[in-house]
Amino acid sequence: MPLLRRRTFMMSTAVCAPITAAAAGADATTQPGSDAHRQEVQVTVNGKRHALTLQPRTSLLDMLREHLDLTGAKKGCDHGQCGACTVHVDGRRVASCLTLAVKTDGREVTTIEGIESADGTLHPMQQAFIDHDALQCGYCTPGQVMAAIACVHEGHATSDAQIREYMSGNLCRCGAYAGILRAIREAAPAMVPAKAGASS
Repeated sequence: MPLLRRRTFMMSTAVCAPITAAAAGADATTQPGSDAHRQEVQVTVNGKRHALTLQPRTSLLDMLREHLDLTGAKKGCDHGQCGACTVHVDGRRVASCLTLAVKTDGREVTTIEGIESADGTLHPMQQAFIDHDALQCGYCTPGQVMAAIACVHEGHATSDAQIREYMSGNLCRCGAYAGILRAIREAAPAMVPAKAGASS
C-alpha cells in the first residue's frame, strides 16, 4: 500500500473542502441548532409568564441568564457538581445547568431574584446569611440560599448533621460553611412550612 504523503493529503483535502462547505450551507436549515428545530416554551419565572423560542439543547441556566437577564444563578462547573446554579422548579431544587429549558414548559421557576417580598424585604434566609457572614466572595451565595430554603422546606434542617448532608451538593470555595450552617439554623424557625421557593 503506497504511503500517504503530507502534500498529497493536503491537496486532496483542499479540493474537497469547497464541496463540503457548500453541502453544509445547503443543509443548514436541517441542523439541530437551526430555527427549524427551535421549540416554544411557556414558563413562569418568579411569577411572570414568559414565551420563548429556544433550541432543544438550551439549559435552564442559559435560558435564565442569556434570555431573561436573570444572572443570579451562577455558572460554576456546568456539570451539576457545585450547586452555584441552584433554582427551584415547581418548588423543588434543581441544578439548572443540567435541566433542559424545554422541560420547564408550563412550569414555575423561582430564582434568587424572586424570593424577596413585594415590598423589597429580604427572605429570612437571605437576611440570616447576611447576619452570620455566611459568604465571602459571594459567587456561590445565590445557589447556597436557594438550596438552604429547599433544605428547610424539605424538612432536612432539624440537626446540624442533617443540614450538612442536605447542603453537601453546594460547594463554597471560600469555606464559609460554618456561617452557612448558623444561618440555616436561625432562618429555619422563621420560615413558614411551604413548598420551596415561597417568599416567606
